[in-house]
Amino acid sequence: MSVIRPAAPHDVPAILQMIHDLAIYEKEPDAVRNTPEMLTEALFGENPRVFATMAENAAGEVRGFALWFLNYSTWEGVHGIYLEDLYVRPEARGEGHGKALLQHLAATAVDRGYARVEWSVLDWNEPSINFYKKLGAVPMEEWSTFRLTGGALDAFGGAGSQPAAGSRAEAVHG
Repeated sequence: MSVIRPAAPHDVPAILQMIHDLAIYEKEPDAVRNTPEMLTEALFGENPRVFATMAENAAGEVRGFALWFLNYSTWEGVHGIYLEDLYVRPEARGEGHGKALLQHLAATAVDRGYARVEWSVLDWNEPSINFYKKLGAVPMEEWSTFRLTGGALDAFGGAGSQPAAGSRAEAVHG
């Protein structure tokens, strides 16, 4: 049995530990730079734009979490949910926590009139891919994810970069 509830500030250490555990699972153990302070601000600050949902067992032990935020479909004209992280502790897998978390997000989307719930999964993560397909999710096979980060982000968007001619930024500040 899984109990699903919104995250509370006291959950930050457990969430951050599971983020680190997920990074290890995804073969990026040194990639996490998040801190308790950063996560607390993101989830519980004055204007949170990131949300977390917790899965507990009947004894109240945290077994997993989903971290998500809103996206927007220009074609549908409504929001959707983007699931950034879904993680269930290894010893709790197969107990229904992952399914309960995803079902909660789907119900949230339906209740709020959102168009979709979407997420990314690593190509090699066959157990997760099979799990998602069993739930009715479909891969976006004609789409590729692009990311601008690190040095490329700094070079492209840093202080020395200029907005394109005629852009709103130039019109306002130019």
